[in-house]
Amino acid sequence: MKPLLYSVLDLSPILQGETAAQSFQHSLNLARHAEKWGYHRYWVAEHHNIPGVASAATSVVIGHIAGGTSTIRVGSGGIMLPNHAPLVIAEQFGTLESLYPGRIDLGLGRAPGGDQLTARALRRGLGSSGDTFPADVQELQSYLGAPSHGQRVHAVPGQGLHVPLYLLGSSTFSATLAAEMGLPFAFASHFAPELLHQALDIYRTQFRPSAVLQEPHVMIGVNVIAADTDAEATRLFTSLQQVFLNLIRGSPRQLPPPVGDIDEIWSPVEAAHVARMTRCSAVGGPDSFRRQIEVLLNDTGADEIIATAHIHDQHARLHSFEIAAEVFKSLRHFNS
Repeated sequence: MKPLLYSVLDLSPILQGETAAQSFQHSLNLARHAEKWGYHRYWVAEHHNIPGVASAATSVVIGHIAGGTSTIRVGSGGIMLPNHAPLVIAEQFGTLESLYPGRIDLGLGRAPGGDQLTARALRRGLGSSGDTFPADVQELQSYLGAPSHGQRVHAVPGQGLHVPLYLLGSSTFSATLAAEMGLPFAFASHFAPELLHQALDIYRTQFRPSAVLQEPHVMIGVNVIAADTDAEATRLFTSLQQVFLNLIRGSPRQLPPPVGDIDEIWSPVEAAHVARMTRCSAVGGPDSFRRQIEVLLNDTGADEIIATAHIHDQHARLHSFEIAAEVFKSLRHFNS
């Protein structure tokens, strides 16, 4: 079997009472520890008009992380391509690859990364939408690949640098496209797990080998909330539960501290909704955390875990990723 890869997904969450500048410091600190703990890549996600997310200028944040680390791969999880002209993204990631050669990854998503009003503000006159996503990906490939005969528009830098592409999604659309194009596929199961198995089945059964990938490569998003005890992990988890609760209520906010009893602040209907959204999570002390990860791997056969953790206390957040890394390492050894 292939060894298990494990990576980090970071939204540079803005903690309640803090600023984006502090969020970027926290992200770099986490990236440096993740590099030391053996994480394969560090992904930053594009979101807009969300008070608790600081990673809107994703390429800039990637440069910040790559410049402060040495070996870990750094990239986008993902760039929401409908918000951008493919040439601009090719130039940005061509620049990043030129600055940090062999360490940059370009994950691509089809959603706007925010509400529809914000999406219109972002796109302005581009005229792009999710309907043009396949053509946009192909155009982006043409700017990053070897120049073709008669090609008149080039990404400088970017052309010929072959920055690796990954497709991300929470539905079957990107799974189908990734299979057709022979690209790695990441499913956003950390917040939208409903179509996980259907998407993975489509991707694996319809996969066509390509010049960059000979067999399917499946990545799944997992919320990793690990602590020394089950009780402490459950308490830390309430910060993420509040994030989803606020989204459901249409009032996104900065990342809140944990609460002692979350049942006091939500209704049974809201609790069930949040539980569905966070179903792909591992929450607990080291032993129970490991058992939950093993279940997820057995259930999905994933090649790579994309670990994310909305934890308010930054020492606890680091500790969670450290515990997770020890578990992932043991599973990696077992699977290899």
